[in-house]
Parts: sequence; structure tokens; C-alpha cells
Amino acid sequence: MKTVLGIDPGRSKCGVAVVRGEGANMAILERKVCDLSDLRELIIGIAERRNLNMAAVGNGTNSKEIQEIVREALPALSVLIVDERDTTLRARERYWESTPRRGWRRLLPSSMQVPPVPVDDFVGVILAERAIKVE
Repeated sequence: MKTVLGIDPGRSKCGVAVVRGEGANMAILERKVCDLSDLRELIIGIAERRNLNMAAVGNGTNSKEIQEIVREALPALSVLIVDERDTTLRARERYWESTPRRGWRRLLPSSMQVPPVPVDDFVGVILAERAIKVE
């Protein structure tokens, strides 16, 4: 089974997730939104705890800088650049799946609602899952 570090790059914050599995059997092991300044330390800690097979970095905002941070911090890990198309909308859906809506929010479709917290960590999950499916 593959274990992939997914990173949603951003200017000031990043979504980070670790996904393990193959095919339909994928499990989210970790997910977090962190400040860009904390990314290096965070991914080194993850690599010490997990047996990572690769890193999947989104091709969006600030992607090149994030790729450099990953390659410098984890030189033995291969880095795959993954298309970020539609990840924000899918991440919002994943957020609402993991956090059931209550009250009036249940009446509106989830696609019409914006989560009250950043969903960059869920984008990291989606990027890792896409990388697993490609490999």
C-alpha cells in the first residue's frame, strides 16, 4: 500500500494530508492546515512518523516554492505535481461530509455553502488520492 503526502500550496498557508491505500481502499491518516513558515518542520515530523512513498504537490499558487521546500526537507522522497482543478469545490463537499450540517444549514445544498474554516487540508487529501490513482 502506498502512503502519500498531499500538499495544497498557498501563499501564507498550506493544506497537508497523509493518505494510505490503493484503489477504493484509501484512508486519511493525517490532515492539517498550517502556516507556510511551519511547513518544513511539519513535513519532516510526518516523514519521521510515516513511511511515505511520495509527495503530491498541487500545481496552483506558490507551487514552485512548496516543491523546493519539500525537495530540500525530504530529498529522498519523489515529488509528483498534481492538477488542482476543481479541488476547492470537492474539498468543500468533503468538509460537509465529515462535519454534518445542523439547523438551517441542512436545508441548503452543500454546494451553496462556504465552510466556516479553511478546507486546504481536504484539498491535500484530494491531491494525495489523485496521486495514488495515477501511480
